[in-house]
Order: sequence, then structure tokens, then C-alpha cells
Amino acid sequence: MTVTLLRGTPLDPDAPEARRWLEAELGGPEYVAARPSPFDLAMQAIRDWIVGLFEGATGLPTPVLTLLLVLLALAVVVVGLLVFGVPRLRRRRRSEVPLFDDHDRRDLETLRRAAAAAASAGDWPLAIEERFRAIVRGLVEREIVTVHPGTTARAFADAAAAAFPELDADLRAAAADFDAVRYLGGRGSPDDYERVTALERRIAEARPTGRGDHGASAADLDPVGVAR
Repeated sequence: MTVTLLRGTPLDPDAPEARRWLEAELGGPEYVAARPSPFDLAMQAIRDWIVGLFEGATGLPTPVLTLLLVLLALAVVVVGLLVFGVPRLRRRRRSEVPLFDDHDRRDLETLRRAAAAAASAGDWPLAIEERFRAIVRGLVEREIVTVHPGTTARAFADAAAAAFPELDADLRAAAADFDAVRYLGGRGSPDDYERVTALERRIAEARPTGRGDHGASAADLDPVGVAR
């Protein structure tokens, strides 16, 4: 058997050289991948702590040990609730709820900017439509009115009027303006736009005084998709 020695490689390294060799070897990817993660270390510490609690309780009956473990788990949950509060179920953001039959998902500020831009351009039908959508989005984001895909302008006005009875006539007039420019070819006017804009601002600052959320429903949609 022939053994070939690499020139310049010491066969009997001193302590510093051996340490460097060991550090280089342990720094390899296979060793790094095998190291426990911080999560693994935390779980190990928790397990050791729980086991340590019952090291002296090996003589206890199994049902008693089970009860103690359950009580410990409940105590952890209670402490977590006291520290972090009651967890809330993940809810879809209100700005993700689609409006009307074209599934509009824009948020309130985007709709307001779109309405103002259309008004600046003299596009009154679009300005009125966007401002009415802002009214809807504002109440949806405040969780005062619930809408569904296909909810009509009139259905929304009915639900909003239940929460703001003092604005009943204004809401129905704004819904009629929306239907006129969106479905009936209405041209709208600066006065119509200002009226809907004033209503949007008034609702944004108002608190509901009626019976609350009455959930405008897609069931109020006519077969042809136009608000009744």
C-alpha cells in the first residue's frame, strides 16, 4: 500500500493548528444544518422545565398527573390571555369587500381621490359614481353597514338609512343619482356632485343613531343588475 503525503501538510499539528482544523470542519454546511435552531432550544428548555416539575411526583396515580398537566396548561393559557389579550379571529379587511356588481375593492381614500379627480376633469357622471362608492366604503370600513357582491345602491341606502334615519332622504337621493349616471346614461351635474359629496362628508363625521347594521343584501338585485 502506497501512502501519498501532501507536501507542506503537518502530520503532527500543534494545538493552535489542530483547533483551526476542528473549527473549519465544524463550520461545514453539514454540521451547520444539524445544529438545533433557537426554536428547538426553546422547546427543549420548556420540556425540561415541565419534566422537572414532576420529577418528584412519580408516585402519584396517572389520573392525578394528567389532571395536574391539564391545570398547568390552563394556567399557561390564562396567563397568555392576561398578557396578550383575547386573540381575534383573522377577519378580512373591510377594504377587501367588493362593492356592487363590478367587485370594486378600492379603499375609502382611493375612492375620494378618484371622485375629486373626475370632478376636476368635469366628468360629473364618474365623479358622482365614485363619491357614492366612497359613502358605501366608508360605512363598510366602519362596520356600520354590510354589503355583498351585487348589493344595489338602493339596498345600501335602505341599510344606511336604518343607521342614520335623519339622512334617509339624502341617502335615497344619492342612490338615485348613482343609478342614473351608472345605469341610465345620466349626465349628472356639478350640483348633483356637490350634494353627494356633502352627504359623504356628513356621514363620515356622524355617529349612527338608528338600529345599526342591517346588512344590505345581494338579494335586492334585480335580474338585469339595476337597483330597483
